[in-house]
Amino acid sequence: MCRHLGYLGPARTLHDLVYDGEHSLESQSYSPRMCKGNVLNADGFGVGWYGADGRPPARFRRAQPIWTDQSFREISAAVETTCAVAALRSATPGFPVDESAAQPFRAGGRLFSHNGKVEGFAGVEGKLRELAGDLSAVPDARAAVDSALLLALAARRWAEGDGLGDGLAAVVRTVAALAPGDYNLLAADGAALAATAWGASLFVRASPAEIVIASEPLDDDPGWRIVPDRSLVTAGLAAGVRTHPL
Repeated sequence: MCRHLGYLGPARTLHDLVYDGEHSLESQSYSPRMCKGNVLNADGFGVGWYGADGRPPARFRRAQPIWTDQSFREISAAVETTCAVAALRSATPGFPVDESAAQPFRAGGRLFSHNGKVEGFAGVEGKLRELAGDLSAVPDARAAVDSALLLALAARRWAEGDGLGDGLAAVVRTVAALAPGDYNLLAADGAALAATAWGASLFVRASPAEIVIASEPLDDDPGWRIVPDRSLVTAGLAAGVRTHPL
């Protein structure tokens, strides 16, 4: 299983988000506590973040383990953001280990990450491509990995008017009806976060000032709350955190 996190709150450096905490995202690359079926998340990483200029989110992605990239460690201390998505990859056998498959992906002004896999992907790939439709407007949807088609489905729902969380929920319901799998999805639009728990662990830590959604707690703060399996989480600083069954 991969690992990911979403952040919304006061400006913090990417270094704080990725490297801080006894069980930081970086430490989850070599010593995760709640992964299923793997002991490393070393097949790439990525961070996407929103700046203060209103532009689409920027990204930094690599196909190497995060602990080997000292340049990113230095750069991350110089970049601040109020909203970000970061992800570590443990590649599913059969998919390439390259930068194009590292998440988060982008669709317009949104960031997207998938922690999990589509079981029996080859048997449903054609149907998913049919449901996704034209991929030309979402370049990341053409990546050679199952997660890319989940992005394509989400992007289509968002383009048709679904909200951030409703789009993720629709994808999970659609794909889970076609194939078993783990469908922990995470998305951000710069002002809100949304995530699904479907087959893998998910936690939330929230205060009036900031919200963090993560595959596993980043530290031993008692404020972390587990998200029930088969749930959708929507979060905003004004609206707070809401959990809905899927």
